[in-house]
Amino acid sequence: MATSNGSTSNIPTLKLLLIGNSSVGKSSLLLRFTDDTFLPQEEVSATIGVDFKVSMTNIEGKTYKLTIWDTAGQERFRTLTSSYYRGAQGVILVYDVSSRDSFEALDNWWNEVNTYCSSPDVVKMIVGNKVDKESSRAVTYKEGAAMARKLQTLFIECSAKTNVGVKEAFEELVTKIIETPSLWQKKQTPNNTVRVNVQQSQASGCSC
Repeated sequence: MATSNGSTSNIPTLKLLLIGNSSVGKSSLLLRFTDDTFLPQEEVSATIGVDFKVSMTNIEGKTYKLTIWDTAGQERFRTLTSSYYRGAQGVILVYDVSSRDSFEALDNWWNEVNTYCSSPDVVKMIVGNKVDKESSRAVTYKEGAAMARKLQTLFIECSAKTNVGVKEAFEELVTKIIETPSLWQKKQTPNNTVRVNVQQSQASGCSC
């Protein structure tokens, strides 16, 4: 554990975002990863604006604090959630493998990431969720992988329902962030905290 005398003040904090169309399972992925719980879709209310959870994770013997933001997919919330891109180090673009529309919307979400994220080094990952619905699959693994290659992002398929690939997705994203020191190392120095935050605010394209 990367703690000093039991203190959590030295644990790096990383900000992750989940984005994508409504009903692709963003909230379910978040709940599965943080609480190892799955609720049927009819029991999961649509995210209004933004929600977030905090989770501790251990990568190669070092502890990291993850603040994971679950953003609403509905168009009417887009101006509200754009501000939450500021300071993000990792973004997960989620689509539903049984929904062609959600896959084709990835280009629009990609443009939004590049518009609002503070740093060009932000690590992106495409996640094809709901592989448990194989019988109604509308997007092949090959198509998802090809999209990821085109956009030069990480890629994985998973299922929040059956817990296939969920932990692996988050851990792979965090590992890539750790391998990109420009995204998070300055945040570990207390004396730089205010200065870094100011820089991030100025760098953001969001007028919030």
